[in-house]
Amino acid sequence: VQLQAFGGGLVQAGGSLRLSCAASGRTFKSVPMGWFRQAPGKEREFVGVISRSDRNRKYGDSVKGRFTVSRDNAENTVTLNLQMNDLKPEDTAVYYCAASGRASWDGVYRDPNDYSTWGQGTLVTVSS
Repeated sequence: VQLQAFGGGLVQAGGSLRLSCAASGRTFKSVPMGWFRQAPGKEREFVGVISRSDRNRKYGDSVKGRFTVSRDNAENTVTLNLQMNDLKPEDTAVYYCAASGRASWDGVYRDPNDYSTWGQGTLVTVSS
């Protein structure tokens, strides 16, 4: 398994949760990495992305100001994190980490078609 997401769970509205994604392999150090989510009956939604350089980030409108994406580029592993604060019931979804197939230093992408490697997803449930 190349991307392994973990950290999901049940949290009350207003609470916080931190997701992480372990990406094994040196290739992930050179690409943007992002988070998407999919709620039941809805399309996959862009959450946030961070560039390979760590200088650029973009967020979906519904999470801006509440969620923060970060990454740690170790020698053979990249750890992608998603800090989620002030969670709302509408944040309930399966969250997926993904790595772009486009090597770029500062690029950030919102389109899931720009991502070639996906993790298995981790469920976040926010109760009201």
